[in-house]
Amino acid sequence: MTTPVWDPEQYLRFADERTRPLRDLLARVPSLPHPGEESILDIGCGPGNSTAVLRERWPHARLTGVDNSAPMLATARTEGEPTADYLLADARDYDPAPARPDLVVSNATLQWIDGHLGLLPRWAAALRPGGAVAFQVPGNFDAPSHTLLADLRRGPRWRALLGEDPVRAGVHPPERYLDALGAAGCEPDVWETTYLTPLPGPDPVLEWVKGTALRPVLTRLADPEDRAAFLAEYGRLLREAYPAGPSGTVFPFRRIFAVGVKR
Repeated sequence: MTTPVWDPEQYLRFADERTRPLRDLLARVPSLPHPGEESILDIGCGPGNSTAVLRERWPHARLTGVDNSAPMLATARTEGEPTADYLLADARDYDPAPARPDLVVSNATLQWIDGHLGLLPRWAAALRPGGAVAFQVPGNFDAPSHTLLADLRRGPRWRALLGEDPVRAGVHPPERYLDALGAAGCEPDVWETTYLTPLPGPDPVLEWVKGTALRPVLTRLADPEDRAAFLAEYGRLLREAYPAGPSGTVFPFRRIFAVGVKR
């Protein structure tokens, strides 16, 4: 899979819409075992918008944001949550045990990690008793935004430039996360929601996916003419699939949520 080069400014164009699922996720996290002294890890913190939400909920916690993108962390330190600590590390290899966390949160990161179910036992084992793991991932990979992208990159014009790599590592059905958290020694709470998100402006779905699903493609298309041509073709397909209406361009946005409290 192509490791995407992240663009903090593009990602934050829809910061409120991207943050809403995190707020809904955290609403289901119970009281943590060390009030006022919580240790919280934000794994895949990106530009710090998720870390800022954690600070709102736990104002006195020791927060640590972990991400493998230096540009994202630079934005997090200045514009996200400047009172947190930040660590440049890959979630695949990061060991949370030394932080002795009360809560491990991952906001829309696990979709990029092959075999991410294998991380859950490590995260759960690192928790102090009564702590929790909480994460949410997109569940809309059969939506036109993704299927059109996959079909286009496999077409004769783009296959040689973009290869056959999947756009994502993969997301599992909700019941797989429930079983994995239970096997890791947690009491699981798993659910899903589809947000009907009105997006404003011209080509809003294209602008949305430029911040996430389209990043591996844009990373590979180094030539500006190739990039412009791909975006023009993909944008046309998205306009047909997501026509503008009275409320703007409505983008169905399915998410899968999971909270596991350590037994």
